Amino acid sequence: MRRNIFLYLFLFAALYIIFQYINSSKGLEYQARQIEKLEVKLADKDSIAGMYQERLANVEYFTLLGNDNAKEYFDNDDLDITEIKPAIEDGLYAKNTAQGNELITFVGDGRPFQINKVQILNHRWIIADFSDGKKWGEMLVEYFVNEDGTVDYKTVESLVYPN
Repeated sequence: MRRNIFLYLFLFAALYIIFQYINSSKGLEYQARQIEKLEVKLADKDSIAGMYQERLANVEYFTLLGNDNAKEYFDNDDLDITEIKPAIEDGLYAKNTAQGNELITFVGDGRPFQINKVQILNHRWIIADFSDGKKWGEMLVEYFVNEDGTVDYKTVESLVYPN
């Protein structure tokens, strides 16, 4: 009787060990497949992130902060770009008055044209978007930073889009 109990106990232990081995190997295979899927997703996201970084670098190419030559120009004059950039933009926005903006040569329909958005391209040029609420346009503005820190603006070219 004792011998039969040990035999059944041995068989039960052997079956339990085989069951645990098969179960754990399937679990490891499942985890390996999950890891592979996640690695593929991560590679896709990295490629997308790289694409967006490349596009961002292309967009920043025509900006004051992305133009190394413009930075060097301001560094030669001992001007800090992070300080001069807001001064240039604020000076352009300050020209917006109730009568319009003196840099915009077009006459609006009932309301004056005013500058809405500004992008500083380099150490010399600004592109600006303007509207009167009905018509929209863009203009290229040339600017000069004087030694006393003031900024002079001059409209180079402008256009109004047809309705």
